[in-house]
Amino acid sequence: MLDKSAHENFPVAPFFVPRAWRTDLMAVYGYARLVDDIGDGDLAPGGADAELLGLDRAAADDRLEMLDAFETDLRRVFDSGPEPRHPLLLALRPTVRRHGLTPGPFLGLIEANRQDQRVRRYATYDDLVAYCELSANPVGRLVLGITGTTSPERVRHSDAICTALQIVEHLQDVAEDLGRDRIYLPAADMERFGVGEADLAARSAGAPLRALIAYEAERAGRLLTAGAPLVGSVDGRLRLLLAGFVAGGRAALAAIAAAGHDVLPGPPKPTRRGLLREVAATLRREGRDGR
Repeated sequence: MLDKSAHENFPVAPFFVPRAWRTDLMAVYGYARLVDDIGDGDLAPGGADAELLGLDRAAADDRLEMLDAFETDLRRVFDSGPEPRHPLLLALRPTVRRHGLTPGPFLGLIEANRQDQRVRRYATYDDLVAYCELSANPVGRLVLGITGTTSPERVRHSDAICTALQIVEHLQDVAEDLGRDRIYLPAADMERFGVGEADLAARSAGAPLRALIAYEAERAGRLLTAGAPLVGSVDGRLRLLLAGFVAGGRAALAAIAAAGHDVLPGPPKPTRRGLLREVAATLRREGRDGR
């Protein structure tokens, strides 16, 4: 499961962060990936995860039942009673206790995946942002908790960055999401640009869809800029880590633009050189404009 971290737009727990942080960041990332795999129906075949959660193996096909069982097991992470049944949650317990993490962000990620089972279209941009509050923002808050840097202003900036990164991922994955019968482009924006659902199923994007993707990409870029002062508010290795998150989003947006905003043939991905260039630019900018 954790090998999926190599496919993210930004490094999840790069080599330069302290080993203790890296262990805890990977524990949180593993949790988030498993929740997403349950919600997307991407669990390993055979039903082993269902059995670990105390369910019949056949229950692995019932995503809501699996999410409910996973939440029950998650709550054992925070209780003083029996240990969690799933080994990933058992491994998460020391991270939670080390940093005094609260259940809220973890529960938010579960609720986002429940919402994915019920809501497959988003009427407005505000509706999509509300979804990102559950599906993305908790991860940034957990990073702040692990690194001991939580403050109201940093949470606000982190939320902007995480929402932007989630939107960028949705823009990259329009075709893949449609294959799951999910559309994360706001319906109001699709109507405004004259884009129908059939346009999303084409082999390549027509002019209206490209214009829509460019519009949503610009919005995501503004969110990244709004959240970027988070980088300048911290020091040392954490500063570099957070710059990597912001730069990953910016490099992905640059890749989308370089593809002519045609995301249908496959997700436009940033190059390593492009990512490093954006990291350097972010550090320069936030060093100048930060604290």
